[in-house]
Amino acid sequence: MVYGDYETGVARTATKIVIAGGFGAGKTTFVGSLSEIEPLTTEAVLTDTGAEVDRLDHVRDKKTTTVAMDFGRVTIDDSLVLYLFGTPGQNRFWFMWDDIVVGAIGAVVLVDTRRLADGFAAVDYFEDRGLPFMVGVNCFNGIASHTTDQVRDALQLPADVPVTACDARRRESTRTMLIELVTHALRKRHNRNTATSGVVRP
Repeated sequence: MVYGDYETGVARTATKIVIAGGFGAGKTTFVGSLSEIEPLTTEAVLTDTGAEVDRLDHVRDKKTTTVAMDFGRVTIDDSLVLYLFGTPGQNRFWFMWDDIVVGAIGAVVLVDTRRLADGFAAVDYFEDRGLPFMVGVNCFNGIASHTTDQVRDALQLPADVPVTACDARRRESTRTMLIELVTHALRKRHNRNTATSGVVRP
């Protein structure tokens, strides 16, 4: 969506980005570290009732969970504003993903290498829908326990899917990831348009 900034007179492009991943991968933290506005969150307190479905291995200190979505906004430059939509991570809330991704140009899939299998569902989701995505390897406690190449191999990712180590708590790190994602999404769109324009019609 393109709109005008009344103060500067510059045309701005508003773009939707999805932040996805498994339960406890750092999505809410990612959105919060970037958003220039107070992020909208839909956090609910974890209870003993949900212990059987919300696995807390490696995230024992987690007290709340997203039950709808997170929302934030970040201005990249005078011409580009990104709106961030974080998905809920638990399986029982995945029905919301179809609505959240409408109109998005791409997604960041956050993975925790201590629970890498939790990332498969998100990867499969975006591959099935043809939405450009990249994988962010969230370095909990600032430690990268696996290389990006190891994560790529484990998740069986195509060579053109960017895989980057990040720290969801640090704005510089998450901002760099968003710029990489937008670049990746634009490249995919350009390649698709080029391929389409080269088709010879009868």
